[in-house]
Amino acid sequence: MKVIFTEDVRGRGKRGEVKDVPDGYAQNFLIKSGKAKAATAAALSQLKGQQRAEAREEATELANAQALKSQLEADETVVEIKAKAGADSRLFGSIPSKQIAQELNQQFQIKLDKHKIELPEPIRVLGYTNVPVKLHSQVTAKIRVHVVSQ
Repeated sequence: MKVIFTEDVRGRGKRGEVKDVPDGYAQNFLIKSGKAKAATAAALSQLKGQQRAEAREEATELANAQALKSQLEADETVVEIKAKAGADSRLFGSIPSKQIAQELNQQFQIKLDKHKIELPEPIRVLGYTNVPVKLHSQVTAKIRVHVVSQ
C-alpha cells in the first residue's frame, strides 16, 4: 500500500515521502497513529502543492538572508561597543553575543537573534573583531565589532 508520511518514522521514511509499505503495517499502525495517510490522487496533489509552497517560502527566506548579509557586511556597519579595559587592552569582563545583538539593534535597527551569532568565545580584548553570523543554512555573514575603552 502506498502511503504519504506526515511525520518522520525511524527506519521507514521522512515527512512528505511517498513509499510502499505492507498493508497491515499501514492500516494498523501508520494511518491509525497519524504518522501517514493513504496516497490517493487528492492527497498526492495536496502534497505537491505543499511542496511548492515550502519551496517558495525557502526562496524568500534565502533572499532575505542575502539582503541582510549585504547590509551587515557594508563598510559603514561597524558595531561599536564601549567597555572598561586595563592598561594591557584586556577587558574587565567580556562581550558576549547577546550584547553584540543588542548594540546592533540599537545602532543600526537590525534585529538579529543572539543564537545566530557564532561567537566561539566572548570577546575579551579591545580593537576590531570579525564575528561570523549564520543567517541561513547557505548564508553566513561577518559583523565587524569595534571594542573601545570607556
